[in-house]
Amino acid sequence: MRKTFLAMLLAASVTPALAQEKTFELKLSHWVPASHPLQKALEEWGAAVEKESGGTIKSKVFPAQQLGKAFDHYDMARDGIADVTYINPGYQPGRFPIIGAGELPFLMSDAKGGSMALDAWYRKYAEKEMKDVKFCLAFIHSPSTFHSRTKKIVTPEDIKGMKIRPAHATMANFVTQLGGTNVQSSAPEVRDIIERGVADSVTFPWGSVVLFGIDKVTKYHIEAPIYVTTFAFVMNKDKYNQMSDKQKKAIDNNCNTEAAGRVGEPWGKYEDAGVEKIKAMTGHEVYKLTPEQTAQWKKAAEPLVKTWGEGVKKNGGDPDAALAELKASLSKYNALAQ
Repeated sequence: MRKTFLAMLLAASVTPALAQEKTFELKLSHWVPASHPLQKALEEWGAAVEKESGGTIKSKVFPAQQLGKAFDHYDMARDGIADVTYINPGYQPGRFPIIGAGELPFLMSDAKGGSMALDAWYRKYAEKEMKDVKFCLAFIHSPSTFHSRTKKIVTPEDIKGMKIRPAHATMANFVTQLGGTNVQSSAPEVRDIIERGVADSVTFPWGSVVLFGIDKVTKYHIEAPIYVTTFAFVMNKDKYNQMSDKQKKAIDNNCNTEAAGRVGEPWGKYEDAGVEKIKAMTGHEVYKLTPEQTAQWKKAAEPLVKTWGEGVKKNGGDPDAALAELKASLSKYNALAQ
């Protein structure tokens, strides 16, 4: 009896420890091509987690909407269709109002600093706004612009009557406010809708214009840092909660502000390099705005702050405090646009 009792005690003490360190293989999903810098960023994120977990958390990256449509990636993480997903919160207007502050035009100047500033600022808000998932990190791409097929856009008035595919909800509001018509599509569909004449123009980062073949269907490009897009990595809560403390720590150590900078910086450099690539192409006109024209764009964008603030208030938030905090974070990371 004594031996049996001791054996039971030993089993009780060992079994949970063994169960805690079971191996996981995470499905990491995104919706851009495997040739996009995000593929490497997710592969490196997975490798870092695997190393810190002692090899007990492995991962595989699924690019190009293999597991689901771009618009569905938040819900895919929530529902466990994928374990970690890349999301564009602005693809679902009104659902994530606070992080939309990062989409306001003429706010951010740099991909790495902007990513770290956005992430550091948004963490406390993510607990409420993205409560269905485990928030991992937030980041941005480089400041981006309008690319047009049909006419040269110089002033805000030029948007009137145009059909434009906006990057996110805030740019969609901007287009509407300026008298244009929005054409909704995910990034992989942009070339097709411009080629077919469904859209005349798109707001897009520079390197990705070439990557997605949009340079084949556009001609005019404003060389001005008009807007950025906010993104996030989010994780299925149940999968995270199944992990041991050591494994959770491996995830947490790669779901922080420093990691946001590691994701944002190489992508930012990739997009910035696209400016010179397009300038070197025949049949393309890349042009700067005058100080007066820039002032007109900034003036035209001012109502967007009010619209964003109203969305935050509807969800019980304080937009004035949130925006002040974001600007302070951007200043800290040297990424506040002048």
